[in-house]
Amino acid sequence: YSDEDIQRLALLREATLTGHKISNIAALPDKALQALMKEDQEHLRSNGNAVSADNLNAGVFLERCLLAIKALDQKRLEEEMTRAALSLGHQGMIVRVVAPLAQRIGQLWRAGEITAGHEHFASALIRIFLANISKPFAVTESAPGVVIATPSGQLHELGAVLASAAASSLGWRVTYLGTNLPAAEIAGVVTQNKAKALGLSIVFPENDPNLEDELRRLRKFLPAHVKIVVGGRACGGYQSALNDIGAFVCHDINDYYDVLGKLSC
Repeated sequence: YSDEDIQRLALLREATLTGHKISNIAALPDKALQALMKEDQEHLRSNGNAVSADNLNAGVFLERCLLAIKALDQKRLEEEMTRAALSLGHQGMIVRVVAPLAQRIGQLWRAGEITAGHEHFASALIRIFLANISKPFAVTESAPGVVIATPSGQLHELGAVLASAAASSLGWRVTYLGTNLPAAEIAGVVTQNKAKALGLSIVFPENDPNLEDELRRLRKFLPAHVKIVVGGRACGGYQSALNDIGAFVCHDINDYYDVLGKLSC
């Protein structure tokens, strides 16, 4: 072994002793490993006792992410999400940190404790982060396809970002369209990509007078075999239209995983 190999093996060994899983850290470059160990040592000094990464409560990561968002601190938010992914794994981070984080951001925005700027800041960074950590998932052309978007009038992006990452982690071939798209545009992409499902995020507003008709138009434009999966806190305000279009309504991220699992069979 070269000196560089020995140094790397020592870093990996030190990281596993502090609680990191070798499967989560083996592919990290040396600089990232060194930064991770430095931060672990800082946590050790500040806490006065040894706390392994695996034993950190998901709620701790959630609160740290919220503090970073309130401070508009890009570097800190990226660091906390990285630590959460290393500690909890990809799916664990989505279910236990990012999903509740999306809910908390919405609550804080409605309460006036953060601005729309904070919400857009968080959405943009989380979207990029989740896209990057999803890259290792090998998705073949034969994998089921899903298009993710928000319908016309729906401007909040974080729920759609979360839906995209979750689908990717289950091996779906994801096409992400973003927010506020008319029914014809969404249906056109679904048809062109020969997608098996369409995922919609409906978060705000809860009483858009135009959205129910838009959802019904979307069902008419889509091929009959395409399933519509809908999530978001505002879904209840459009239940009649969602029933009419035969949508699978997901009340939380676990429902969403269950529905995608069944549809992929």
